Amino acid sequence: MVTLKQIASAVGVSSATVSRVLNFDETLSVTAQTRRAIIETAEALSYSTPRNRNRGTLTRPATKVALVHFLRPDQELADPYYVSLRLGIEKRCAEHKIETVKIYHTEAMPDPKLLKATSGVIAIGAHEPAAVAWLKQHSRFVVFADYAPQDDEIDAVHSDRKLAMRKLLKALTDMEYRRIGFIGWWDQAHSGQAGTWEERGLAYMTFLQETGRFDPALCLFDSNTEQSGYTLTKQILSHPKPPDAIITGNDNMAVGAYRAIHEMGLKIPDDVAIASFNDISVARFLNPPLSTVRLPSEVIGQSAVDMLLERVAGRETAKRAILASKMIWRGSTRGPA
Repeated sequence: MVTLKQIASAVGVSSATVSRVLNFDETLSVTAQTRRAIIETAEALSYSTPRNRNRGTLTRPATKVALVHFLRPDQELADPYYVSLRLGIEKRCAEHKIETVKIYHTEAMPDPKLLKATSGVIAIGAHEPAAVAWLKQHSRFVVFADYAPQDDEIDAVHSDRKLAMRKLLKALTDMEYRRIGFIGWWDQAHSGQAGTWEERGLAYMTFLQETGRFDPALCLFDSNTEQSGYTLTKQILSHPKPPDAIITGNDNMAVGAYRAIHEMGLKIPDDVAIASFNDISVARFLNPPLSTVRLPSEVIGQSAVDMLLERVAGRETAKRAILASKMIWRGSTRGPA
């Protein structure tokens, strides 16, 4: 092991001077040439500070990761988007021979011992602020997948749904759709705040207000289920001036919207166009196939694992990653301009 004394001898300075230079002591008065000589000599001799040596002995490869879901098992199975995201996590963990422990949503928080027995936690989806703080407190490391908490000291990887909504609205506007409706749901991460819009709904409202086309009667909310898509679509199309296009918050709601439109004797996209989010596998098999924004769920899951492994390896600065969305145009809308 290289010592400070050896570096000092090679450069011709005292051990104290070497120590202060390698610890970036700005109050030390030495020439730039001497400072550079000490640093270059230390690097050439592969010197490691005691802090880095200790960190190296304490770091262990990740062996077990906890997946803390914001949904119950039945809710996840009803939403192929989140199934895909979880499979992305499990696939990447399998590549690194890491065991995964699945913890689904319940009324109570999980036992902290479960989290502390793992190398880190991947939190899936929009957890409420109190749950975010609790996970941060009881986890060695925590990375959020598909949600970015209002805390830039927490790692997160997600897609920008607000930007995706604006891109979709602009494209539909360019296709000359003028009365664009939206059916979605309330923000689950702030369930205690009545009337808090989910981010796609908020982006929809903001965009149409900016263009002077917002009609509250064409913006309806309930839960993010197929049945809600059916019920809200019937309601929105019963308006005296119905929309010529409807955006649904996700593809599950779009399936319900299709059912309602067919029951009302209308045609897609001749009478009303439909566009949505997620691009789950069923989207391409609807009649007509569904135009939808592809959110990279599986890649989000894989990237969350990569972020967690970086943390385990010693990364100290928190990181945020935004993965791009992509519009997939199919027969439920006119072709893009």
